[in-house]
Amino acid sequence: MTDTIVVKIGSSSLTSEEGGINRERIAFFAHELAALHEAGYQVLLVTSGAIAAGFKKIGYQTRPKLVHEKQAAAAVGQALLMQAYQEAFASYGSQGGVGVAQILLTRADFSNRKRISNALMTIEELLHRRMLPIVNENDTVATEELKFSENDTLSALVANLVKAKRLVILTDMDGLYTEDPRKNPNAVRIDRVEQISDDILRIAGGAGSSVGTGGMRSKIEAARIAMRGGVPVFIGRVFEPGDLKLAVSGIGKGTYFDTSLHNLPMKKQWLGFHSMPQGRIFVDEGAERALLDGGKSLLPAGIRTIEGDFHPGDVVEVFNQQQQSLGRGVVNYAAWQVQAVAGLSTEEVRRRVEVARIEVIHRDEWVTLRA
Repeated sequence: MTDTIVVKIGSSSLTSEEGGINRERIAFFAHELAALHEAGYQVLLVTSGAIAAGFKKIGYQTRPKLVHEKQAAAAVGQALLMQAYQEAFASYGSQGGVGVAQILLTRADFSNRKRISNALMTIEELLHRRMLPIVNENDTVATEELKFSENDTLSALVANLVKAKRLVILTDMDGLYTEDPRKNPNAVRIDRVEQISDDILRIAGGAGSSVGTGGMRSKIEAARIAMRGGVPVFIGRVFEPGDLKLAVSGIGKGTYFDTSLHNLPMKKQWLGFHSMPQGRIFVDEGAERALLDGGKSLLPAGIRTIEGDFHPGDVVEVFNQQQQSLGRGVVNYAAWQVQAVAGLSTEEVRRRVEVARIEVIHRDEWVTLRA
């Protein structure tokens, strides 16, 4: 079996509310992950917990708020976290334990095609050597405005990158409910989701625990990214021995997010999820239909307004008239050129500006982000 499974475990599952590593829980998850590894799966773990693991050790009484304090706590906590994982995995496997490897990534790594390609080659080599890569955000160097916010998003990007068979996002809830079951005992669990609608996002709500930074909303947003990349997702609870295998096999304690989409090629993944848009283009209903349903390129005639100062070869994000994001593409025009020809016919555009190709965004350089 060569199926790749990506498992994400959050801070609250690995550390105590007061700070510090919960070695009993890490040992439990190591047992569950090692069982998948022994069954033949290629397993990647996306972990949170570096800041939570380190802030007590460094002398803070509560989880720090300032950026430099969080980065210092992460520098201490990441070493403690990896040590705990190495010790926990050492007793499993047929050849002296399951070997683990540390990979630290930032959003900037995903934004750079060369760097993320190198990261992928490293991950593939580790998996080939039957190592278990442990991925975390590099909190020590990540700038606040470019952080993933919660490693749920990181797990989705990693799952797409390695073309995972399934992404398993673990939480203390056994799936997505119609309402918060802690407040309403009549809330009903949603067992399967085929499309993440506005209603699903509304149900997901907001806030997380005092140790972590995310809640169900961030997990649903991550599921949407993974599904768009062709990776099905499980969000739920792994609390008893064997629960992780059940989750992977399709009968776990949680909600399954199915997808009929196929994994995007590397270029489209970068364009859709890792690139940094330099501007916005707003289009009319006709252009929206052409992009979403017709598989067409974006022509000047369908453009209404723009925002930002971009240049040919930059990535821009496209929105409809209701301010909803439709997708991203590589633009063939400078911003001033798009502004000059917005709404004009192809013949008129050719008379007004000189561009390499008439399409503002060619369909081969476009990825749709809406379901």
